[in-house]
Amino acid sequence: MTNTEVRPVRPESVRTHKAPQSRKASEHAATTARSRGTRLLAVLFLAPTVVGIVVFTVVPIVGSVVLSLFRWDVIEDPRWAGVSNYRDVLTDSTVLVSFRNTLVFMVLAVALQLLIALVLAITVNGRMPKWLRPVFRSAFFFPLVLSAASISVVMKYLFNQDFGPVNWLLGTAGIPSVPWLTSENGAMAAVVLAYVWQQFGFSFLLFVGGLNNIPKEVHEAASLDGASGLRKHLALTLPLLSPTLLVASVVGIINALQVFEQPYVLTAGGPGDSTRTVVMVIYETAFEQLRFGEASAVGVLLFVLIMAVTALQFRLSRRYVHYQ
Repeated sequence: MTNTEVRPVRPESVRTHKAPQSRKASEHAATTARSRGTRLLAVLFLAPTVVGIVVFTVVPIVGSVVLSLFRWDVIEDPRWAGVSNYRDVLTDSTVLVSFRNTLVFMVLAVALQLLIALVLAITVNGRMPKWLRPVFRSAFFFPLVLSAASISVVMKYLFNQDFGPVNWLLGTAGIPSVPWLTSENGAMAAVVLAYVWQQFGFSFLLFVGGLNNIPKEVHEAASLDGASGLRKHLALTLPLLSPTLLVASVVGIINALQVFEQPYVLTAGGPGDSTRTVVMVIYETAFEQLRFGEASAVGVLLFVLIMAVTALQFRLSRRYVHYQ
């Protein structure tokens, strides 16, 4: 029988086996603490935006939908009306005319706004000295920081038929005086021009940024192939700028469908109802006639229209928008 020597286990060897496990546990705890801290920091940064969206967007939308189902004049208690408010506004000739006017205004204003902004952006970005570009960028963007009401007051003076500078300039060219604010076509044209003059600066800056992102080698290669300036812009610039055009058109249409200040100050919706817009009808129905239920119903219909047009734009963008 052999003697087996029993060696005692040293405490140091036990510690060497436990050390990696404790190190992994401490690293896991530190990672968990960092992830919790990151999530908490993200929540703190997002909280003001989320609260603002909920309080100033979600709650008013839900409140408008609920209010559109009641009849309420602020004085008496709300009375349940169901869908009768929608039936009333959809059979109201003034409401239908306002939707027609708003759609006509949207088409004219957005098309003119995008065209002017695109032409000016290409001109400033291509054929102008670099030191002069910031001056024009600031000048074109400046009207956007002014209030629409103040601009409309100035435009009302400029388009005055008797002593307005616009008719004076037309008179020097031998063109008869135009009744800008007292005829249906003239009033719509004046409202569109006043709106576009203020709003095109936003689209202009978007297009300038989009043009700067187009590689110069593309245009240089086209020039070597003998393409003219117009041909290059139609075949290269517009397709490469299509994502920016989508953003500008979406924002422009949403803003145009909510136009209020320009027609309210310039023409008060006249002559007749030729420039009365949907938001003007909402304002008049709610705050002048105290029919808040019907006004909310019109607002809900406008919201549905905006969502439908925006969804249609994004659907069509799958075919016409080209991403690099």
